[in-house]
Amino acid sequence: MSKKHIVLHTAPHVKKPQDVPTIMRHVVYALLPIVAFAVYQFGISVLALVIVTTLACLGTERFFNWMGNKPSSLNDWSSTISGILLALTLPPGFPLWMAAVAGIAGIAIGKAVFGGIGYNVFNPALVGRAFVQAAFPVAITTWTPAFFMGRFSEFVPSSLTAPFMMPPETAAWVKQVAVDGFTGATPLSLHKFQHISTAPFDLYTGMVAGSAGETSALLILVCGMYLVIRKMMNWQIPAWIFVGVVATSGVLYLINPDKYADPVFMLFSGGLMLGAMFMASDMVGSPLTPKGVMIYGLLIGFLTVLIRQFGSLSEGIMYAILLGNAMTPLIDTWTQPRLFGAQPKSAQSKGRAA
Repeated sequence: MSKKHIVLHTAPHVKKPQDVPTIMRHVVYALLPIVAFAVYQFGISVLALVIVTTLACLGTERFFNWMGNKPSSLNDWSSTISGILLALTLPPGFPLWMAAVAGIAGIAIGKAVFGGIGYNVFNPALVGRAFVQAAFPVAITTWTPAFFMGRFSEFVPSSLTAPFMMPPETAAWVKQVAVDGFTGATPLSLHKFQHISTAPFDLYTGMVAGSAGETSALLILVCGMYLVIRKMMNWQIPAWIFVGVVATSGVLYLINPDKYADPVFMLFSGGLMLGAMFMASDMVGSPLTPKGVMIYGLLIGFLTVLIRQFGSLSEGIMYAILLGNAMTPLIDTWTQPRLFGAQPKSAQSKGRAA
């Protein structure tokens, strides 16, 4: 008789190893179509923007490796992702020297001071974006028309601004390239300040002004689904963010549809898709527990709508994610499941009192 043996192994039971560099590399793969569409939409200025921010992030990372006498950590791809995401959150014609400042600040303030990858509380790309939002408020809100003539043969004039100089006015240049109907405002700004709606199809496909990589909501959603299918992203985080946005904006829209935007507009406009799919889902800055993920996502969705509708800025996803990152340690503490057999603290205190 043949003997059958049962082989038992201890955990982890993993068929395909997924280390940090592998996951990060696939995130870069998922971002490449978004970068390609941004270059197609806005031209060589965006390509230069991506190169500058990525090199600034990599250079800053390597500098802090050298200062700390540590081996190079560039091969984990995390700084590459930060550089790409940072470029996608900036206006297409953002001065390149300011973009370099954003990359340096993002890695130095958002990552290196916390001890490197795995220790940072905030998303480095958003830290860099927030830094230049405060430092260069005019340049960060100057938008470039999509699909302008000559975008593959010439830079947006503001891109090549000399270091430490302010960018020139682009009104004459916009008129020269003959972009019909360009208002110099994003759909969020048009709705917030002028109560002008944008066609949903334009929001889905990216036929609008905005930051370099935030305009095509459907493309971002498809690229994010690539990571979900490969199980390299927690799909519940963006899903709960979308629920929070729809619920909050839906209530406001029911109260006053003439004043507040409808949920569909809120979902597909601005940087919500890019932030929800590629920034809020950062494994380091997001909660670990299922209940914590729900609270985290709903909080970001609620804050995004709150800032968009009642704040001085037209966009709110950046600050909503940073606030969510700040709340993550508390959310993890509140939602940490109790160990099997352990008594809750209230019961322990009662036992001591008895």
